[in-house]
Amino acid sequence: MTSHNVHYSSEKMDWGTPDELYSKLSRIYRFDLDAAADKANAKCKRFYSVNDCGLTGTWAGARVWCNPPYGRQIGKWVQKAANEAHHAELIVMLVPSRTDTAWWHLAIQTARPVFIKGRLRFKGAPSSAPFPSALLIWNC
Repeated sequence: MTSHNVHYSSEKMDWGTPDELYSKLSRIYRFDLDAAADKANAKCKRFYSVNDCGLTGTWAGARVWCNPPYGRQIGKWVQKAANEAHHAELIVMLVPSRTDTAWWHLAIQTARPVFIKGRLRFKGAPSSAPFPSALLIWNC
């Protein structure tokens, strides 16, 4: 498997958010909840684990950062964000720019897409991702 093939495989779905990208966005949006994290990679003091309650816990009143797992479950995360947008102060989700998917079309009904120039190099990845990325922003 080449270094790019791992981005297409189901071996790893939880690529870490690039620090530079998060720092820039955090200065703008002042996040207080990381909705899909673990102790090792949480970007906020308050976080939900992907395995514990990221999809079931409330995001009400929060300024949410979410870098969801990039597998078949991503649609569930987009649906959660769309539902929580009525209660959260702000939601910013980092996703692969997959404009041909059902979850993308669900998201852009209520979220503003912002395309990221170039290819991100996720923490823990041996090289830049072979796919473009985007932010989905609710309530901004």
